[in-house]
Amino acid sequence: MPNVKANGIQIEYDTFGESSSPALLLVAGNGAQIYFWDAEFCELLVKKGYFVIRFDNRDAGLSTKFEEAGIPDFPAAIKALMEGKPVQSSYSLDDMADDAVGLLDALGIEKAHICGASMGGMIAQVIAYRHPKHVLSLTSIMSTTGNPDLPQGKPDAIAAILAPAPAERKAFVEHMMNVWRKIWSPGFPFEETRARTFMEKSYDRSYYPQGAVRQNIALLANGDRRESLSTIAVPTLVIHGADDPLIPVEGGKDTARVIQGAKLLIISGMGHDMPKVVWAKIVDAISNNKLLSKT
Repeated sequence: MPNVKANGIQIEYDTFGESSSPALLLVAGNGAQIYFWDAEFCELLVKKGYFVIRFDNRDAGLSTKFEEAGIPDFPAAIKALMEGKPVQSSYSLDDMADDAVGLLDALGIEKAHICGASMGGMIAQVIAYRHPKHVLSLTSIMSTTGNPDLPQGKPDAIAAILAPAPAERKAFVEHMMNVWRKIWSPGFPFEETRARTFMEKSYDRSYYPQGAVRQNIALLANGDRRESLSTIAVPTLVIHGADDPLIPVEGGKDTARVIQGAKLLIISGMGHDMPKVVWAKIVDAISNNKLLSKT
């Protein structure tokens, strides 16, 4: 896969489709690599007329690692957050948004449709209000606003996500399979083969759990985005699972409420993932959002 220097770091990426088509930048979630966006999903977007770009966020995959920052004290960050104190982080979601825009600049892309899921949705939101001249439309999937008054995820889902990942390959894969089962869509069959293949490929390409911790701290430090989100003026689509155990659907509803004119798609039975059976619905919704923007 190719890489570029952008915003002072190396970013690993790949693309699908024709570069002459409108660009769609896909932003992955916490700790996830480029494979978060399945190639088959990307090809469905290509059929809708996009030039699709997926990439590794900083501290994930083959993009620059911030090893010198060390492993932060996550419980201390949670304590500071609960006490209303600033959360100290090695970098911010603003930095991660700037990375993404730096990638677009390096590829010579002036404007793009931006789509992110989970933490990637939050980064996509930041891109939309921090770099509005680069954004044609915004799609925020299974994400939220940082509103501290919203319901929290289910304790067992949160515990599964935060549990340390084993270093040995087989144990890592089984651990992550358990995590995925905890956050999976209860309305759809669990995709055992797809999940296991994804976990094995991710481990073999780059096992780096400490990066996910630093990303998580950056997320906590970002705080409440509602005021900034209210300034977004591009066509916005919010997609959320009705049965998301990690980021409850209220997070999606709050996002759509804050961003003027945003459309909200709630998918019954969907959890904190995107089952293959709903890909066509998601792709159609993203494409319809594109039609509202000026390319």
